[in-house]
Amino acid sequence: MCSLGSMSQAEPLGSQGIVRVTPEAFRHALAHWSTGIAVLACRLEDQVYAMTVTSLASVSLVPPLVLVSVGRQSRCHDPIIRAGSWAVSILAADQGDLGRRFAVSGRAYETQFVGVAATDAPFSAAPVLDGCLAWLDCQTVALHEAGDHTIVVGEVAHTGPLHSGGDGLSESSVREPLTYYRSSFSDIPSR
Repeated sequence: MCSLGSMSQAEPLGSQGIVRVTPEAFRHALAHWSTGIAVLACRLEDQVYAMTVTSLASVSLVPPLVLVSVGRQSRCHDPIIRAGSWAVSILAADQGDLGRRFAVSGRAYETQFVGVAATDAPFSAAPVLDGCLAWLDCQTVALHEAGDHTIVVGEVAHTGPLHSGGDGLSESSVREPLTYYRSSFSDIPSR
């Protein structure tokens, strides 16, 4: 058993003679955890970088902190780290196409927002997707290396719901969230 005080000093399982779970088994187990879908975006040197994420979590109420886990192999990793500020659009159930659009690897950053209605967030100037359920405009306050990912902790500078009425940041109607479960978005029936 591990107490909270000794957690940071624990030896990795492999060094204790315990066989580690395979990446495939780990992915299969976590496929049974339903999570929301968001689009993380930042602006760096006049270029916008964006990616779909399912690893958004609340950390603290005071101060308001959230975390997102970004794969170090992702093309968005270094720009998100370097930008120091970013915005997250929490997607509604009818925004599956946007979730898939920003999940495509290798897409051209210069054209990824063509035809996508978005409003620049007030702090980060990163685009927030119109029609999203809610958005968070964040400043990076901590980075933690964790396996093949970086956990990016952001303090929320601004937040709110967004509607697609064209005037940007205001109240949205009550709608269902887009979720990810068993490797599928909730707008597509499960396999």
